[in-house]
Amino acid sequence: MLIDTHAHLTDQVFDGDREQVIERAAAAGVAQIIVPSYDLESAGKAVEIVKGRRTIFAALGIHPNDAHRFAGDYEKNFWALFDTADKIAIGEIGLDYYRDTAPREKQIAVFHLFLAKAVETKLPVIIHNRDADEDILRAIDRYPKGSLRGVFHCFSGTPELARQVLDRGFYVSFAGQITFPSAGELRRTVGEVPIEKMMVETDCPYLAPQQYRGKRNEPGYLTQIAGEVARIKGLSPADIGRITTFNVTDLFGIGAHDRSGKIAYQIRDSLYLNITNACTSACRFCVRYYSDYVKGHNLRLLADPSYEEIVAAIGDASRYKEVVFCGYGEPLLRLDVVKKIAASVKAKGVSVRIDTNGHGNLIHRRTIAPELKGLVDAISISLNADTKEKYFRICQPQYGVGTYDEVKRFVRDCKEAIPRVAVTVVAVPEVDVEACKRIAADELGVELRVRKYDDVG
Repeated sequence: MLIDTHAHLTDQVFDGDREQVIERAAAAGVAQIIVPSYDLESAGKAVEIVKGRRTIFAALGIHPNDAHRFAGDYEKNFWALFDTADKIAIGEIGLDYYRDTAPREKQIAVFHLFLAKAVETKLPVIIHNRDADEDILRAIDRYPKGSLRGVFHCFSGTPELARQVLDRGFYVSFAGQITFPSAGELRRTVGEVPIEKMMVETDCPYLAPQQYRGKRNEPGYLTQIAGEVARIKGLSPADIGRITTFNVTDLFGIGAHDRSGKIAYQIRDSLYLNITNACTSACRFCVRYYSDYVKGHNLRLLADPSYEEIVAAIGDASRYKEVVFCGYGEPLLRLDVVKKIAASVKAKGVSVRIDTNGHGNLIHRRTIAPELKGLVDAISISLNADTKEKYFRICQPQYGVGTYDEVKRFVRDCKEAIPRVAVTVVAVPEVDVEACKRIAADELGVELRVRKYDDVG
């Protein structure tokens, strides 16, 4: 399922076939659409379009290019409509210094009117920004941190600007430009933005994706944009749909999150097994301390699942490229279950991987790597620091400061029993990644994979 977070269905180019456009979107897998306004007329039209519908939602705002009109009866009539209308957000609003059809001072004044209204109503905002980066951020910074939530729509900025937007708690949304051959820099931005802070949109009838370039854009073409995001992020289109839908629900309150804890969850063509929430580390960066969700899957379990429950959750393992023991906790806490499940998966001809904190020997008070021989094809072990002191501060293992040396010993043990062994490090600011590379290559003789600090799963 996909949600088009910005579609101008109020535009007159849709007057002749609006219902057919909506039907084509649904047939393409675009289950919901957000229709923003840009002036008083489109606001009234958006309110009419969404009446009686459960899958189309209105956002009400004044585009910066129309800010000069926002006064007198025009302003009074807009607020009268706004106060009584069914809407989920304020937008689109913002600043546009490219066209400059309205004086910049007036744009800023109107933008602040809407930001203040957002704080008052607790509605999210949909922000239009064109060539006005500094003034947009300066305006947002006038309000208490956390009082504004929203999305920068049709984002076309640099990774550096995206980081500033994300640091202020906003999402970014990408449109059809990411499919254009000339948009290499923008695709780099897509690659840098965590998918957990991303949405997709068409901004139709404008900016049709490359396959339809020059034609009228419409919500059904969102699949082209989501597909390009999937390619850039190394995820599947289904992953993009699930994660961006989760993000939209989080921001706009459309629908509801799946609250059931997942034992098995799919990302790309791999199946991940979440067999315990218990862990022997308390890593400062761990997602479990700020969210129940990874890539749109709820991983918060009420209890450790039984062997039978795990088997049932896996289903037909042969459908997947690999089965990975990786969830909210440390899988090797349940070594016997891991071995039993791995044996059944291997019997189907499917590859088995374990993602672990490397505490297995400490947990079981013996060398466990030989017990995994023939059952596990690959293992990824969290190194996470270049010294034992940093490791202790960052990962806070229950076994004390000497845990780091035991993790390295576990890596060496695994090299004797498992075909593919790698270590990982999360690039938190205090970690010397280059030193970790040297430790992996020279001391341990294994591959090092560097994980982004804010990109989970």
